[in-house]
Amino acid sequence: MNITEVRVKLTEAKKNRLQAFCSITIDNDFVVRDLKIIEGYKGAFVAMPSRKLADKCTKCGCKNHLRARFCNDCGTKLDDKRALGESRGEAREESRGKFKLYADTAHPINSKCRDEIEQKVLAAFKEETEKAKQPGYKPPVMDEPDTDDYGIVDNE
Repeated sequence: MNITEVRVKLTEAKKNRLQAFCSITIDNDFVVRDLKIIEGYKGAFVAMPSRKLADKCTKCGCKNHLRARFCNDCGTKLDDKRALGESRGEAREESRGKFKLYADTAHPINSKCRDEIEQKVLAAFKEETEKAKQPGYKPPVMDEPDTDDYGIVDNE
């Protein structure tokens, strides 16, 4: 695998832990968008693209995020314990005791690949951060990060 391009778009809020959105191109053939650079307790790290986990309303079958208290479609009160998986006998907890509310949509399979991605993305982030300090800096044009809604938008 050869990462042939890294694009970085810095976020506006400097006090926010989310520092930037990134996209990487692999072998000039494959693009992965919506990687995030997050300022953690031990320094910056790269978070893979992810989506919110959802389940279906028992009354109408509409999909709702696990933190939702009421169904988006019919308004029925949803089970508060469904994020734990208790209502279906599943475990939705991570090993650290936090609830798993997001799932990666793309991620490296091994630590060598993760390390390579993180090194190249953080190097590009550092470079972009330095460019941003220069007078007349113009941020790179990138596609907007994906939203959680994958509905089709009619622009007519």
